[in-house]
Amino acid sequence: MTPLERIRIEKAASDCGFERQAILNQNGQLELRSATFPEVVFVRVATPLGYQLTVSVPTLLATGSGDGVLLVEGIEQLYQALQHAAATARTMPNRVADQFRAKTKTLPKSTEAERLVVQRVGQDLFRSALLDYWQGRCCVTGLAVPSLLRASHIKPWAKCESDDERLDVFNGLLLAPHLDALFDGGWISFSEQGGMLVSKLLSAAARTQLGIDPSWSIKSLKSAHMVYLAYHRENELRYD
Repeated sequence: MTPLERIRIEKAASDCGFERQAILNQNGQLELRSATFPEVVFVRVATPLGYQLTVSVPTLLATGSGDGVLLVEGIEQLYQALQHAAATARTMPNRVADQFRAKTKTLPKSTEAERLVVQRVGQDLFRSALLDYWQGRCCVTGLAVPSLLRASHIKPWAKCESDDERLDVFNGLLLAPHLDALFDGGWISFSEQGGMLVSKLLSAAARTQLGIDPSWSIKSLKSAHMVYLAYHRENELRYD
């Protein structure tokens, strides 16, 4: 690895959330770490324009590669892979719930107003986690206007059995406003493959007026999303 190659990788790592100083190990890989999560990403130069990423937890890769190794071409793809890895690491199951418990530990919860304040803390953390995980884009349409996007629970907040479930990033989708309303109301759902399912109770005219594209899908679902999506299809999607 040349000094210039190392500088490029370190700059990408710092920009993407790996703020600790990178270490070059004996295998010629740069070890990328962060103070906000324990997972590690190792990067080495694989070709003149390509990089190999090896991660300590396979789910950090967008491809879901079981062996935890990914080859990317060019600095832009390296940025995308590192951004996804850092966002996933920051929002691993229970991490958002742990932040919530720490922030609300000393808050009073005896009255309804006080409980609403606590709930708002959780909802704000959940939204921030989804914006991070989905990189500020609607996971269906790609709309990239964060102020318009909605943090939509797959299994509704009120029906969750624990804070870990309520604040699990995999129990959420970042959606454009009209899709959030449709999803929350049970007019649409998603298959295990990510394809959009539209309730038969939504008329063809309404679908056209809402601009629903039958080819829309979520392309980067993980196995951890499946139990929540199964719940939504079985309990929230309108069948009659």
